[in-house]
Amino acid sequence: MLKYESINELVKEAENRNVRISQLVLEDQAKSMEKSQQDIYEKMAKSFQIMRESVKDGQAKDQKSTSGLTGGEGYLMNEYATTGEGGLSGSFMTKAIARALSVAGCNASMGKIVAAPTAGSCGILPGCLVSLFEDKGYDEKDIVMSMFTAAAFGMVIANRASIAGAAGGCQAECGSAAAMAAAALVELGGGSPKQCADACAIAISSQMGLVCDPVAGLVEIPCIKRNASGLMIAFSSADMVLAGIDAKIPADECLDAMAEVGDSMPRTLKETAKGGLAMTPTGKKLRDKVFG
Repeated sequence: MLKYESINELVKEAENRNVRISQLVLEDQAKSMEKSQQDIYEKMAKSFQIMRESVKDGQAKDQKSTSGLTGGEGYLMNEYATTGEGGLSGSFMTKAIARALSVAGCNASMGKIVAAPTAGSCGILPGCLVSLFEDKGYDEKDIVMSMFTAAAFGMVIANRASIAGAAGGCQAECGSAAAMAAAALVELGGGSPKQCADACAIAISSQMGLVCDPVAGLVEIPCIKRNASGLMIAFSSADMVLAGIDAKIPADECLDAMAEVGDSMPRTLKETAKGGLAMTPTGKKLRDKVFG
């Protein structure tokens, strides 16, 4: 059985068996849960379907969060993606950003989402994978299988560092989600298990130290927009690796560093809404607007 205590363990085991990390994890989970691989796969396929539905729900023109502080970001970005050549980033990327914003908006309006790995970072993995499926024509089975790789990396991150903003800051939420997505993207791009690990490392290092400072204590400002940033980091990390650029610091060492940084952060910067953007003059006004 896999222990999910290190990225290196996953890479070496996949290399030894000459399989993708996703296949390794599917086999391991089926065995540990005493279910068939088909049952496990179908459950993951259902999660992908929910991701697609949350994209659609979050792109509604009248979508608003429960607090009223946010809403419509996914709709506006999707409209922008259809103008000209899709803005400065191009049609594919702006649509992907729209999907990430839409899922995060769906979460803020109490819609159904997949926490991947958390609700606060729920738009990053769907934004990446739904975009490859709908805009690039990737096979659904390959997409679903890549989610096993993302999940395995998320389990290692949770065990070795943290996926909770309250424990490690936003680096542990959006940072972890971007790392998971980057690994999945590399596998979909035909990369090796080692390259999946390198993409994870680059994504983690790109968001090292990111604080968790939700305005009014709600997962909306700046959380929703950070999902878009995390998506961009996931794509850029994957593309760098697929271009032949490796991560100089191994993924597990990056996770250990992330854990150390998270432990060093003051409590005010870890989901307490007592620091960062939450304590700006505008941040406090928005808090008062919601809670009086």
